[in-house]
Amino acid sequence: MKRLQRRTKRSAAASTPNTTTHALSDRIGTYQNMLVTRWQALPPRDQLALAVLSVFLLLFIGGYGGYSIHQAAKTSKSNYQEQVSDYFWLRAQAGNIDNKALNANNTTNGVADMPPANRISALLNNSGITDAQVVAAGDSVQLRFVHPSQAVVSTALGKLEQQGWQFMQLSMQQNLTDKSIEVQATITS
Repeated sequence: MKRLQRRTKRSAAASTPNTTTHALSDRIGTYQNMLVTRWQALPPRDQLALAVLSVFLLLFIGGYGGYSIHQAAKTSKSNYQEQVSDYFWLRAQAGNIDNKALNANNTTNGVADMPPANRISALLNNSGITDAQVVAAGDSVQLRFVHPSQAVVSTALGKLEQQGWQFMQLSMQQNLTDKSIEVQATITS
């Protein structure tokens, strides 16, 4: 019989919850009991005043929190709508851009006086590509350069297209050892 009692005690001890959660619930229970006894010790008029003050504070904090969240959401929404409208306006204006006028504007800055190879070389230098080999070949221009950054290469090629240059031939290869990009191209205006 003693053996059976020991087994039931062990199984009961194994099925009890963790001691830390039990201690925490005991501590919360004592605080609740202490608050209830202090609440009951207050006169009815003070209980009423404390209840009204608690409700007021809860409503004020909840109302102010809701109002501030609403204002932040409203501001965020208006900023988003403004950005979307700006995006669609810019997209609608893309057809109105005259590449010839842009090229004429660039030529008025003294660039028109330069030969095409020098203009391309200057544009590549402004884009961050140095030591580019640029050679004029009749109506077209051949260029070759090596650069370690793909972002700089794509920006430079994009600027060439924006200036009205058309790629007749474009070859881009990445060196496996140093990851630099070698570009060879033939372009015409």
